[in-house]
Amino acid sequence: MYRVIIHPPSSSASAQAPPSGFQPPKIEWLCRTWYVTHSTLPMWKSKRDVAITYKALEPLDDHPRLDDVVSYRKLDSDKEKTVHGVDTAVGVDGGSWNWRGKGMLAIATSHWEILGSGDIENVEWVVTYFAKTLFTPAGIDVYCSRAEGVPKSVLNGITNGLAQIKDSDVARLAESLFNIKHERG
Repeated sequence: MYRVIIHPPSSSASAQAPPSGFQPPKIEWLCRTWYVTHSTLPMWKSKRDVAITYKALEPLDDHPRLDDVVSYRKLDSDKEKTVHGVDTAVGVDGGSWNWRGKGMLAIATSHWEILGSGDIENVEWVVTYFAKTLFTPAGIDVYCSRAEGVPKSVLNGITNGLAQIKDSDVARLAESLFNIKHERG
């Protein structure tokens, strides 16, 4: 098992400065298609092939921005659906983001944070935390650069890192991570 550095979300009762040495990933590294391979968000239980594609946009007042397209299929359908939005960094480092939907979803907003990221065994991964909204509970996603997901040893490191956060809500979420089925990638 790998030692993975995960820090608590800013909304956590145990929130503190990120651990020494923690740096959010660079925007250039983040911009690509990521496969959501594990999640705690109930909306993904009935979906497959969940992927998120980030592309850099022009900054707004020095705050990085990302074009954000989520694609997925229902378990019983081959039709791909998408959700399109724009992420604006809360600070200038790109570790915490505010999302706003585009089109009919322009009224929808959410807040998400990168709790950890890395490259182990040539597999890149990101752990994200999503704050509760009117439509969804708080949740955690694990993104991977490949559809088959991170090696088990890395996933164990991620879940152990989440479990070490001194917050009962985060610990509960860590215990409820489930696998998302991928048939493409």
